[in-house]
Amino acid sequence: MPQLRITADRIGLRLHGATAPLVPALRRALAADAGPVTVMVHGYKYLPGDPQHCPYTGILSHKPQGQGARVVSWPRHLGLRGQRGEGLGISFGWDARGSVWRAWRRAEGAGDQLAGLIAQLRKLAPGRAIHIVAHSMGARVALRAIHQGQPGAVRCAILLAAAEFEQTAARAIDAAGPDTQVLNVTSRENDVFDFLLERLVPAPQRGARMLGNGRLDRRNLVTLQLDDPASLDALRRAGFPIAQPMRRVCHWSPYLRPGVFPLYRSLLRGQVDLVRLRALLPGQASPRWSRLAPALPQIGKLPGFRPARRGFGQI
Repeated sequence: MPQLRITADRIGLRLHGATAPLVPALRRALAADAGPVTVMVHGYKYLPGDPQHCPYTGILSHKPQGQGARVVSWPRHLGLRGQRGEGLGISFGWDARGSVWRAWRRAEGAGDQLAGLIAQLRKLAPGRAIHIVAHSMGARVALRAIHQGQPGAVRCAILLAAAEFEQTAARAIDAAGPDTQVLNVTSRENDVFDFLLERLVPAPQRGARMLGNGRLDRRNLVTLQLDDPASLDALRRAGFPIAQPMRRVCHWSPYLRPGVFPLYRSLLRGQVDLVRLRALLPGQASPRWSRLAPALPQIGKLPGFRPARRGFGQI
């Protein structure tokens, strides 16, 4: 089954590179396979149709044309290779170019459009499981869609280095209800990116932190800290060996680290669920800056640093 490429722009939702109407194309694609629907949402700096930054020729392609180290095929690694029984893969593109502030605002509108797409999918194929995999500011798009949609409309959301505040995520997850499972994949490798974004974009309240902070507690949310040795050891014993982190700072680790995609595939296929993951993983993420602290003796001078019992602080 061919993967659908759907773009959200100022006009609305459209098939990328085609003039055919969207709804008939969705109907045909859904009829071709009874499996789940997996929507993949890129993050900052991508723009559908852009010669250098089009997600459909990069991470959301079966055969990415880009040669950069950060370009890997999400559909292929998620098991969406066009074979019967895999379900329908949808690459969801939106305008994430320009300044951080511009992309942040556009992510909210793209989330509203994604909510509309999910509602249409549920209308055309009632009962079909719908999943979302999203990176960075794409997680803001996904959480907005989850919040705006019907409770339980999304069966599973895998958020990779999510660029969204904990309070906003909490409202979306609470609105979704217990039938929506959310895996929050984070890493202290992403602390610098979280810290900067918290100081650039409008926060829902003073002192708000990004979801990657790892402190949000919800029954239908599990946080996986990819640079935590205890978490990696527990996953390895459970049959999901994931490579150790190689960098102190990395925003793309949740989809570049060898071994992560088999875990994501198992979650999307229902072979593992949040109950099992919660039982496997430590109950609390490491404090912010804990990965950088050993290499930066002066980290205590960072704005807002508060010493913790373990010898480092959380911002």
